[in-house]
Amino acid sequence: MRPFRFLTSVGELHDGPRLAAFARRVESIGYSALMCPDHLLAQYAPVPLLTAAAAATDKLRVGTFVFNVNLRHPAVLAQDLATLDRLSGGRLEIGLGAGWNKPEHDAIGLPFEPVGTRVAKLTEAIQVLKGCFADEEFSFDGAHWTITGYDAQPKPVQRPHPPLFIGGGGKRLLTLAAEEAQIVGLAPRIGKDADGLPVIDARSITLPATEEKVGWIRDAAGDRFPGLELNCYPTGGPVVVTNDAKGEATRRADDLRRRTGTRLTPDEVLDSPHVFIGSVAQLTRKFLDLREHLGISSFLLNDAEACAPIVEELAGR
Repeated sequence: MRPFRFLTSVGELHDGPRLAAFARRVESIGYSALMCPDHLLAQYAPVPLLTAAAAATDKLRVGTFVFNVNLRHPAVLAQDLATLDRLSGGRLEIGLGAGWNKPEHDAIGLPFEPVGTRVAKLTEAIQVLKGCFADEEFSFDGAHWTITGYDAQPKPVQRPHPPLFIGGGGKRLLTLAAEEAQIVGLAPRIGKDADGLPVIDARSITLPATEEKVGWIRDAAGDRFPGLELNCYPTGGPVVVTNDAKGEATRRADDLRRRTGTRLTPDEVLDSPHVFIGSVAQLTRKFLDLREHLGISSFLLNDAEACAPIVEELAGR
């Protein structure tokens, strides 16, 4: 079994000194990587933030969860990422996604294309990034990007490239991740609420749904599967450390029903690989069980301090 790796993220707009202090703190707890999302919302841009975090730490890896490839030309993104990998001494992880949040596209007049087109662009972007990171010049003739005799500079420290993190909730994206990535993220499916806004498909975060997704990954990866790292994150709501797991799960089930229209039982909530509710001992046991039964060894935990005792116990084991 792969050793546990725990990731966390910056939830506030820290100034420089507080960001540095936060990064050093999560490094001391045992978190493997500090991750930053990529949205046109009230947040810092990923590359400058991660560069500052890497400069303040010695071993902490940095990464994105995840870049929306619709927002940047992949060759331009490759230069930013190779620079960050070099400045961090080879500590970068590259999370990539097809984009899912239509309102932020609408806000800047960027077309929100059909899912098939967005996944096709992601597929091409992966090839362009790999070409840019390679040792020689390359050309690429795709439906969305064309590269001609380009030798991208600089080259990243990690060879042949920093690990790619690709996730999804459906078979198409998980198949792509299984074929191209080193880290595969298990995510929920995204639907729409009554107002047309994105909302998770609550059924897709259950244990049976996750077992099905791991099966898709295994089938698509073939001989690559033993080398893949599987990641999960708490899309079913924030981590809650409590001695009343059943009561909190009942409240969480009610909240999911209000938000998604899907009724899950408290036991289904507690069993979900995307929900982390319980005492430190219960959560520690859950992480061990998820690794043993599903092979999931990587977890993004947004509340770094609340989860510190668990991370200190399991990280690297």
